[in-house]
Amino acid sequence: MAKFLPIFSSHFIIIFVFSISIILISSEHHGSAKTLNKKDFGLGKEKLSHFRFYWHDTLSGSNPSSMQVVPPVSNYSSTTAFGLMNMIDDPLTEGPNLSSKLIGRAQGFYGATSQEEVVLLMAMNFAFVQGKYNGSTITVLGRNPVFSKMREMPVIGGTGLFQFARGYVKLKTYEVDNNTRDAIVEYNCYVLHY
Repeated sequence: MAKFLPIFSSHFIIIFVFSISIILISSEHHGSAKTLNKKDFGLGKEKLSHFRFYWHDTLSGSNPSSMQVVPPVSNYSSTTAFGLMNMIDDPLTEGPNLSSKLIGRAQGFYGATSQEEVVLLMAMNFAFVQGKYNGSTITVLGRNPVFSKMREMPVIGGTGLFQFARGYVKLKTYEVDNNTRDAIVEYNCYVLHY
């Protein structure tokens, strides 16, 4: 048994030295984090903006704005469409009519995530195409229990004039066609940005 001790000891020493070296190397590198001045980025005073628009999710017709990319779970009997996923490029308009002024597009996806109720996980960018916000985006990611009268989802960021954005959206269904599942949803978006 004494013959094996030197081999064990040399392997143990090599592993121990190697481990200590990694710890010492790791402790020397703290990354390049530093505090920045927001004025260096041209950021002024933070403001709160409110936007109201209508989201048109059209699954029917020859030019749908929402396309199913993953069907619901097939071997699972569900009334919630569990597992379904749609990609969207939905118009955002000033009024509830699709013919009203286009202010942007909601681009992203939603998926049915609940086995008990119709709940969507939504991930989308509101890409604005009009006025001073043209080219800017607001990013929303959240849970949408579609049959609740009023829902909320968080704003998690943005680009352009919405850099460092945060806030939330309140949404309520304006109209839904039970045959086609086409929907119009009113969004009220409250965003803190610079």
